[in-house]
Amino acid sequence: MTNQEGQQKKGEIKIADNIPGAEYANAMQVNHTRDEFQLIFLNILGRSGRVASKLITSPGHYKRMIIAFQENLKKYEENFGEIKEVDSPENKEIGFK
Repeated sequence: MTNQEGQQKKGEIKIADNIPGAEYANAMQVNHTRDEFQLIFLNILGRSGRVASKLITSPGHYKRMIIAFQENLKKYEENFGEIKEVDSPENKEIGFK
């Protein structure tokens, strides 16, 4: 964003008062329609769990998010070494029915 003098204007991002802090998620479900992607973040412990957060976004923004995740993963592994992918849970019936 620039003003009439061609100088860069700083933007401001505010955090809503009803967002108290971060939520831990160790599982995720992704669904999509033609118009949106839905990401449901879950906190699973044992044989039960809860929805930690739900995000709905446009396909174009979802693609930008994936690119940002890939770039940050590459930077992380360059600094701290390769991350080993954890195994998926086997035969666990947790989810929406």
